[in-house]
Amino acid sequence: MGPLGQGQRWTAARKREVVLRLFRGEPLDLVSRELGVEIYRLEKWRDAALAGMEEALKARNGDPLKAELDTAMQRIGELTMENELLWVRVRRPGPLAKRRSKK
Repeated sequence: MGPLGQGQRWTAARKREVVLRLFRGEPLDLVSRELGVEIYRLEKWRDAALAGMEEALKARNGDPLKAELDTAMQRIGELTMENELLWVRVRRPGPLAKRRSKK
């Protein structure tokens, strides 16, 4: 991998390869000269990669509070539906409904 040609851009994949070289211990100034990229830019890429790794390692597979909230919301939905069905049943005339006397 060498310097970019005219009109080429640094893709994420190329930046990743450069950052991996820095992580492996290649000197920053040597990589800078070889690729024709300023040292501050290489440092910025490296810092962004470290920050991204840190965020990825902090991430949890499942948030226990969110799971508990989802379960509670599901139960609320079930109880609401059950309540509505019971009200429909109570309001429907049936054998126990008030009847008018036939006098």
